[in-house]
Amino acid sequence: MGTVMATQSVLHFRDVGLGDVATVGGKGASLGELLRAGIRVPTGFAVTTAAFRQTIEHLTVAGRTIPERVAALDPADAEGLAAGTAEIRAVLEAAPPPDEVAAGVTAAYAALCEECGDPELPVAVRSSATSEDSAEDSFAGLQDTYLWVHGADSVLEHVRHCWASLYSVESVTYRLRRGIPETDLGMAVVVQRMVGARSSGVMFTRSPRTGDKSVIAIDASWGLGSAVVSGDVTPDAFVVSKVTGEIKRTVATKTRWHRPDPSGAGVVETDVPAELQDVPSISDEEIAELAATARTVEAHYGCPQDIEWAVDDAGEVFLLQSRPETVWAEKDRIRKAAPTARPFDHVFNLLGGKRPTEG
Repeated sequence: MGTVMATQSVLHFRDVGLGDVATVGGKGASLGELLRAGIRVPTGFAVTTAAFRQTIEHLTVAGRTIPERVAALDPADAEGLAAGTAEIRAVLEAAPPPDEVAAGVTAAYAALCEECGDPELPVAVRSSATSEDSAEDSFAGLQDTYLWVHGADSVLEHVRHCWASLYSVESVTYRLRRGIPETDLGMAVVVQRMVGARSSGVMFTRSPRTGDKSVIAIDASWGLGSAVVSGDVTPDAFVVSKVTGEIKRTVATKTRWHRPDPSGAGVVETDVPAELQDVPSISDEEIAELAATARTVEAHYGCPQDIEWAVDDAGEVFLLQSRPETVWAEKDRIRKAAPTARPFDHVFNLLGGKRPTEG
């Protein structure tokens, strides 16, 4: 598709789709595509890769452009890599973006506040790299997400933090070792209305444990999904059959949750009230809606999905992100490509069957 202007600094989710990954990154393109598929996602906008490039093109680190400075780093020199990347991040975080970029982000945030009826609307500010959220080249998780950010100045500050996170030790090491050229690099940033999540979590449209494509696996806990993603809580686990709708339940004792900081910025981790700790964090009706939504998303994309979701205090289900599932997709790719001793074995592998000796 790729219908949007590549030079714009800000684009609303409704104006982008999967063809615009190069402009708004994986998350931004996915959120726009989900909206187009009729899925409920929190509204927002993307700060484009053009804004990122416009910002870094005039910056220098030790007399070199940022791409030149990265190219000079040695992934085997841990000390030099740590020092060099820290220097790049410091320059990028301290430098104000060009006036045109700052004005675009400020205007887009003001419009989002007006749309949602809150002059200091809390938003999530999330990195959206052009090479993440794809099945072939996923390094999701190496960039940053900031929750419960208020005000235009703070949004701009956290956009710069996201840009700088592209120069973390892990991210730069990954690119150097994979031979990903810095000149092709783009970082977009998603700015998205925060959902006051009563419950949240992740779900996979195939079992992350066994690879079974006939089930949807849902992990859920109280509060914001960051508690589940970070591993700070053992979530409830629900496995839903795509064939029968039957739900297998494992309700965990959920002792910690992430909630908005009462001071108005960021997130705090506190104890879950005792009366909620052993109660399922989502109802059967919500599980059924999540499963139905997951099937719609999987059908739209044509491959198994890894989805972040939230349920607000009113019981409305929102999807926060969806990307191709990568672990089992890679195993499938290797299994299909591996030579086998007999044609019979190759056919069995392609069909996902078991040999009689496997039990």
